[in-house]
Amino acid sequence: MKIAVLTDSSAYLTKDQQEKYHIDVLPIPIIWGNKTYRDMVNIGYEEFYKKLANEKELPTTSQPSPGDLQKKIEQYIEQGYTDVIVITLSSGISSYYSTVQSIAKDEKRIKVHPFDSKITCAGEADYAMLAGRLVEAGADIDLIMHDLTDLQKTMDVRFIVDDLSHLKRTGRLSNAASFVGSLFKIKPILSMDVQDQGKISAIAKERQTKRAYRHVQSDFDNLTKNMPYKIQCTIFDSLAPDKKKEWIEDYSAKFPKYKFDESIIGPVVGVHVGQGTMSMIWCRDLDDYFDENDKPIEGINSEEVVDKA
Repeated sequence: MKIAVLTDSSAYLTKDQQEKYHIDVLPIPIIWGNKTYRDMVNIGYEEFYKKLANEKELPTTSQPSPGDLQKKIEQYIEQGYTDVIVITLSSGISSYYSTVQSIAKDEKRIKVHPFDSKITCAGEADYAMLAGRLVEAGADIDLIMHDLTDLQKTMDVRFIVDDLSHLKRTGRLSNAASFVGSLFKIKPILSMDVQDQGKISAIAKERQTKRAYRHVQSDFDNLTKNMPYKIQCTIFDSLAPDKKKEWIEDYSAKFPKYKFDESIIGPVVGVHVGQGTMSMIWCRDLDDYFDENDKPIEGINSEEVVDKA
């Protein structure tokens, strides 16, 4: 058994992470006027947000090209792979997962295993890195898919956007109708139903950024403090480095037992949330799926823990 791991660019894995865990990435197209960009290939992080601030015409996104996906599968077949795990951004905000399912159904030369992350950005990256580590540790496909599903049971997300208009414009906010009217001084707190449909919805509203921040931190504390396993969290931004630094320093001081990392909201997700968004995704620490010798642990089940919390 030879297993490949493939995800899309909305995971925003660094080059080091891709190389360390042997993860391949397909870029997502961004359509801007009559030009198509490839996420993080011919349009970068800072370049995108500067363009977004200055251009009157706003961009849209597509899904990774089915042709690019098929080409990648052909390469895996030539290289002798027997299986490929394709971790996609949430089916609640993209049709890409359905495309992968269709290709998996028709492909007989290699086993294609679609996995719907029900999230994006750092959460999608967590799945990819767990899969990559498990492959390197010699886990079989059943254990890898089991652990990805288990990790999903522990994952949650909160984010605060500066401007809801992008999510409303692109149709990615499931309860946008509840925000008809003025949003002056309103800071909506958003989440994704990672254990259900993977859609984005506003779950609370605050009048000030500081109150929104405290609300998110309270949610994080309440939803993680009774968990008997270790927690890891990634804090990430859409070109708001000072805010990100403040969040990481504050969370690290207040939750010293948890592991905190950082990432970005890159161009393709930035199309939908705009600049200034702050977000955090947390889940069970990936190290929990391995013993002290970095060997996979069989039979981990977080469901009962989450149900009791």
